Amino acid sequence: MADARADLPEGRYGRSGTADARTDRRLKLTGAVLGVALAGFVAWAGVSYIADQKVTGELTGFEVVSDSEIQVNVAIRKPSDTDGVCTVRAQAEDGLEVGRADFRFDEDTGSVHRSVTLRTTERATAAELMGCTEATSAAP
Repeated sequence: MADARADLPEGRYGRSGTADARTDRRLKLTGAVLGVALAGFVAWAGVSYIADQKVTGELTGFEVVSDSEIQVNVAIRKPSDTDGVCTVRAQAEDGLEVGRADFRFDEDTGSVHRSVTLRTTERATAAELMGCTEATSAAP
């Protein structure tokens, strides 16, 4: 008699265990495929962004020289046969821009570390590297 109660009627109490296992496998496979696609997209976007940037720069420090000048240290990475132009700006204590200039880096080496002097309209308290690009023939 115990054997008769152990077998439940098919379909009476929801889906069978094999259908649940099949659904779980399908969800895991879908999640894995979407995860791989997302990882591939992130890798592609990162590589294409880096590949488009031939000239990169980094501000390594600055020193306020006077009320009208700030000296900025810039490190540039570029192909040795390419000239680069970097835009540097200075800000006053209240955050207003008090100076901005483009500096050309035409050395024949791939890595350049140089100190440049930026003239300002009033005393600067901070400097910022806005960005670097490949120089065109019309650049200063």
